[in-house]
Order: sequence, then structure tokens, then C-alpha cells
Amino acid sequence: GYVHAMAHQLGGMYHAAHGVCNAVLLPVVQTYNAKYVPELFIDIAHAMGFIEVGQDSAKAVKAVLEAIADLNKKLGIPPNIKALGAKPEDFDILADNAMKDACGLTNPHQPTKPEVIELF
Repeated sequence: GYVHAMAHQLGGMYHAAHGVCNAVLLPVVQTYNAKYVPELFIDIAHAMGFIEVGQDSAKAVKAVLEAIADLNKKLGIPPNIKALGAKPEDFDILADNAMKDACGLTNPHQPTKPEVIELF
């Protein structure tokens, strides 16, 4: 999805490690996705062991997003793309390129260019 599509751009432009780019972007993009497809987080939560959320998508979203944030913190993942060297003046071209990336097609909701810029 868009985590991967955006990570390709960051890594290419700033020579940042692909896995780290994905980890930095995951909570941002998943927060965005949760606004549009919260029901998909039920399966994600269950796969992560949060069976107690049952079929409650709001509880599932909360559990998943908190778990991602906690794991990133434990692993020392940078808090944002600025820490990877990203510059706001590059967000327009990064967004253009992310929107051309085939990985973006698998995102459960297709963002607009202004939304992709905001995600960066």
C-alpha cells in the first residue's frame, strides 16, 4: 500500500534504509487508513493477538495503532521523516512519485495528492 509506495520515495531520495522508512511511515498511513476502512483493523488486531477487541473496529484500530507506536519506540525507530533527512520542499515530488508507484494500488483507500503530501 502507501506505506511501501512512500517508503520507496524516501529511500531513493534520501538514501534511507527501506525498512526504517516503512517503519516510520506505518503509523502515519495506518492512522489515515483507519479513517476509511476501520473494519479491516479487526483482522489485523486479531492477527496481532488482540482477540479481546472482538468485532469492535474502534477498539481494533486503537489496539493496532498503539502496538505499532510502542514497537517503533522500543526499536528506536525515528519519530518522523524529518529525522531521515526529508525536507518539506520535496514533499510535492515525493507525492507525485509515490502516486505512480505500483505498491500504492494495494492501499485500501486511494489518497489524493494533497493527502499524500500531508502524509509525508
